[in-house]
Amino acid sequence: MSQAAEHRADYGAMADEEIVMRLQHGERAAFNVVIQRHNQRLFRVARGVLGDDEEAEDVVQEAYVKAFSNIEGFRRQASLTTWLTRIALNEALDRRRRRRATAALDELEPANGLQGGSVVLFHPALVSNDPERDAARSEIRRLVEAAVDRLPDDFRIIFVMRDIEEMSIEETAAHLSIPQATVKTRLHRARRLVRAELADTLASALAGSFPFAGSRCALMTERVLGRRGFSESSD
Repeated sequence: MSQAAEHRADYGAMADEEIVMRLQHGERAAFNVVIQRHNQRLFRVARGVLGDDEEAEDVVQEAYVKAFSNIEGFRRQASLTTWLTRIALNEALDRRRRRRATAALDELEPANGLQGGSVVLFHPALVSNDPERDAARSEIRRLVEAAVDRLPDDFRIIFVMRDIEEMSIEETAAHLSIPQATVKTRLHRARRLVRAELADTLASALAGSFPFAGSRCALMTERVLGRRGFSESSD
């Protein structure tokens, strides 16, 4: 392994505090690690707000660009994860507000023949050598994601943050700027709506819902770093 490769490999074990210091020095490997470490959370939060796969990816990309462009101003008053999540959440909420304003102008146009909202199929996080098991897992995930997609916006984001991304009540309330009691109430109602469509035996599928790993994670890394204008020689 070359010295450069060894240097890059060390980043994976670094705490966020040291990663931030290296980000502020513009070290490419640090940007790679941050993107890969936070991709799934930011994607899930953005999609919880927007209910759309492609829009959520756009939001995550914009969030990284904004964060990295302002990394010099990061003062560690919150954790890096919290800071990035807040940026992505704000970007998603802004996009949803713009979408609603546009929808108000276009409400007389047909909704592309769709009834009850769209259901987005996600790539499986794991693939085994058992086609039947893979098919069953994919169907379970599809049912879970479809049920979550049909939740009202305010319920969906809390369900995603609490039950899929496993954020605490305190963290969820802080990110959404709402009382903790509201988080509890909306989560209870969201769970009740989801259970109306799904059997309790599907609960174990939640942890694997809305995956954002593998090639999709790598592609996001390439997009963000490409927009930042990095080259391999900048390591």
